[in-house]
Parts: sequence; structure tokens; C-alpha cells
Amino acid sequence: MVENVTRCNTSLSSVKRSINGRTSMTNINTKAATVLGLSLIIGLSALGFLVQQMAVKFKEYERVVAVKGLSEREVVADTVIWPIQFTVADNQLSSLFATVDQQTQLITQFLVEKGVDRAAISLSAPAVIDKKAQQYGEDRAEFRYLATQTLTVYSKQVDQVRKIISEIGQLGKQGVVFNQDPYNNRVEFSFTGLNAIKPDMIEEATKQAREVAQKFAKDSQSTLGKIKTASQGQFSITDRDNNTPYIKNVRVVTTVEYYLSD
Repeated sequence: MVENVTRCNTSLSSVKRSINGRTSMTNINTKAATVLGLSLIIGLSALGFLVQQMAVKFKEYERVVAVKGLSEREVVADTVIWPIQFTVADNQLSSLFATVDQQTQLITQFLVEKGVDRAAISLSAPAVIDKKAQQYGEDRAEFRYLATQTLTVYSKQVDQVRKIISEIGQLGKQGVVFNQDPYNNRVEFSFTGLNAIKPDMIEEATKQAREVAQKFAKDSQSTLGKIKTASQGQFSITDRDNNTPYIKNVRVVTTVEYYLSD
């Protein structure tokens, strides 16, 4: 009987120890979960703060202003292309070509005497029209053949050639009939020195763009930051006006985007 009671007490003690051990483990797990939860909350809060700060900073850099800078130069053409075209009419091909040759030499001599380099004068083959050979030939035309000859002056002596252009009409007194077609015989002036002025013009346009951006930033109570993007437009060379085609207007526009911050 006594032995049975002793065994019961021993069993009860073992059960108590088991229950106490489980309770301790439960308490430890609860504390660990609590610490882990607090750590997660603190970590997420810190992460949220950092993300917010980064978003604010990104938003500041996202503000930009786009401005344009212009640079213009007025220059004098350095090259002239002058087509000189005349016509000859005759009923005989032999005499027609003889007259073409004679007038070609007359014009060439005139140009050389006026100071044009002979190497600057080029000659094309004459174009001849047989009016009777055309489908709708003019039987009543006084001359059967019509020849058109073109000499072209390509020169860097712009001022000299301009002066000769106003004087060549004197050859009309010697029988030369010039074709004054304003489209096919238009004198062309060009400027070939663009590369020499490009760097200064780009610098000027970029500087002007920055000045405009600085004024905008000042008016909007902002601070001008670094360049975000920049693009250079095409250079354009145009006549200043219809009456002075030898004076050119060179123009370029630069577009720049700057960051703004408060």
C-alpha cells in the first residue's frame, strides 16, 4: 500500500515538471515572437522613412526647365556661281556654230579683261533646236535653228564678279543676246566658312540658354542645377534679303534642359 502511494507521488512530480517545462518554453517563444515583431515594425518604419526621403529627393531632381539659346551671325558670301547664257538664231548650222564660237570667245575675253581667272570659267555644249523638226514646227519662223550656250563662272572673287555682272550688258552692243531667265540663270552666292565660326556660335547659344534658365530659376525662387539634356539644332544659312543675296544670315538654336531645386 505504501509502495503504491510513493509511486503516485513520483508520477505527479514528473507531470508537474513536464508542465512547468512546457510553460517555460511557451514564455520563451512568446518573448521571441514579440521581439521579432517589434524588430519588423521598427525595420519597416525605417524603410518607409528612407523611401519617403528618396522619393522627395527624386521629386526635386525631377523638376526641370527647358530653354533655347540663339546665335546669329551676318556674313558675306565667299563664293559666287554665275551662269551666263546667250542665244543665237540662224538658218544654217555652220554659220550658227560659228557665231556661237565667236560670241563665246567675246564673253570669255571680256571676263578675263575684267579680272576673272580663266580657270574659273567653264563651258557647256550648246543646245540646238531645229524648229522644223519639231512636231509642231513653226513654218513661219524667220530662223530654223536656235542655239543656247552657257558659260559658268565659279569664283571666290565675289566683289569683282558682282561688279562685272552689272557691266556685261555692254556686250549687247556687239550682238550678244543674253538669256535673262531668273530661274535657270540665277546668280548663286554661298558661304563656305561655317566650320570656322561654328564653335563660337554654339558657345554663344549655350550661354544664352543658361542665362534664360537662370532668370527663370530666379523668378520661380528656385536654384538652377546641372544639365539634364542638351541638343544642338541644325545650322541654317539664308539670304539676308532678296536684294542682297551675297549677304548671308547664319543661325543656330540650342535646346537645353536644366534641373531645378528649391
